[in-house]
Amino acid sequence: MDLMEYQAKELFAKHEVPVTLGVVAETPADARAAAEQLGGAVVVKAQVKAGGRGKAGGVKLAKTPDEAEARAGDILGMQIKGLTVNRVLIAPAAQIAEEYYFSFLLDRSNRSYLCIASVEGGVEIEEVAKTNPDAVKQISIDAGTGVDEAKAREIVAEAAFPAELTDQAVVMVQKLWDVFTREDATLVEVNPLARLEGDVLEALDGKVSLDENADFRHEGHAAFEDKAAADPLEAKAKAKGLNYVKLDGEVGIIGNGAGLVMSTLDVVAYAGERHAGVKPANFLDIGGGASAEVMANGLDVILNDPQVNAVFVNVFGGITACDAVANGIVGALDLLGDEATKPLVVRLDGNNVEEGRRILTERSHPLVTMVDTMDGAADRAAELASR
Repeated sequence: MDLMEYQAKELFAKHEVPVTLGVVAETPADARAAAEQLGGAVVVKAQVKAGGRGKAGGVKLAKTPDEAEARAGDILGMQIKGLTVNRVLIAPAAQIAEEYYFSFLLDRSNRSYLCIASVEGGVEIEEVAKTNPDAVKQISIDAGTGVDEAKAREIVAEAAFPAELTDQAVVMVQKLWDVFTREDATLVEVNPLARLEGDVLEALDGKVSLDENADFRHEGHAAFEDKAAADPLEAKAKAKGLNYVKLDGEVGIIGNGAGLVMSTLDVVAYAGERHAGVKPANFLDIGGGASAEVMANGLDVILNDPQVNAVFVNVFGGITACDAVANGIVGALDLLGDEATKPLVVRLDGNNVEEGRRILTERSHPLVTMVDTMDGAADRAAELASR
């Protein structure tokens, strides 16, 4: 789960990272009240889960409460990378002397952790990485030992933080490591990590991605979920315990096992090139031991997606037997009744395949077509979706 800036800052404050929280506002009037509360000049910052907010016009300086109200009116409701701004953060304007970049992240390729730091941070850090890669330091972190004071000093020295900021930077690095590890994050990023007047370090912005697999350890993380902004189909699937991701295509996909589903996405995309360019509409993995109920829940979600024109059910029976899948399909169609209007192409193979095919054949539902091969089924699903 990716957090918005104000949520990331709340986690920073929880772990004693120097930060100013500001006030969240959802209306221009709220922004005005927040500016009056904070006093002086403020920055009005769009709160969406996307980078590049400043370049998109989502970060504005306001010198008075009137200006804060006007700037919030400009920003609220705008689109940034396809995301609607529903709230803004009103933060005190800071006197910035220098901007740095700092992050901890999961280094998947090396199965460890990585620190990335640069004293040439700020909004153009991506450009710095391209034009002057030596200015962006990458320091490996041993997962077993983590970041103690000695490692923090090594990071600060490698990144070449100013000598007068060394002690502050060492403490900051350790506190950010606390955020990263104690909150089970996959990314903790500060850009900018600012040197303010008086040689004070502060996290002026924050980006945090939390590992949802660790939610059972963090009851408080549920409060960070922006349910109003969530895709309704993804929210419905999550409530049913389904591993579902909404995509932009027309062919609904159901499979058992992440590898099989990913392969199914590929063959459908390839087949779609021959049929009006249709594409996969979703990723849905019902898992290795899915029951008929799980199969029915998956169909319920996909058949209610208005973008879906056809569904491809691709199951290789192992722990999930093909007869259970067939019963799930039949049960879902019976439950949906007249609401089920979209064709299903079903490819079954593996454990109890003959029984699964028998169940579907005897049911003889007009929406269901069985195809023996994965490529053939993908082609048929793409053809039906293109109509």
